[in-house]
Amino acid sequence: MALSKLQRRNRIKQRIRKVVSGTAEKPRLSVYRSNKEIDAQLIDDITGNTLVAVSSRDKKIEAKGTKTEVALAVGKALAEKATKSGITNVCFDRNGYLYHGRVKALADGAREGGLKF
Repeated sequence: MALSKLQRRNRIKQRIRKVVSGTAEKPRLSVYRSNKEIDAQLIDDITGNTLVAVSSRDKKIEAKGTKTEVALAVGKALAEKATKSGITNVCFDRNGYLYHGRVKALADGAREGGLKF
């Protein structure tokens, strides 16, 4: 029997998380995408703390334009917050989503902001 969309994503997510782990020096950039919003956070997996978090629901993010343009703005805002915290290197966790569309736009925005993957 074929897997549902959520089961498929969870299987991919577990496969990625076996390899990708974040530390205080190189945190994990985790992406969550819903139908309307997109969230990103930098996580230190050793201590289990979120170091920096940005969402498209934040008032400082200009939520104008398409969802892809909003994802690009979220990536830039995350990079700005991260550099203020002294974080430059991250490992990217696409969280089971395809690296395409909004997830790719968020990653490109983070790279434009100065983060290195």
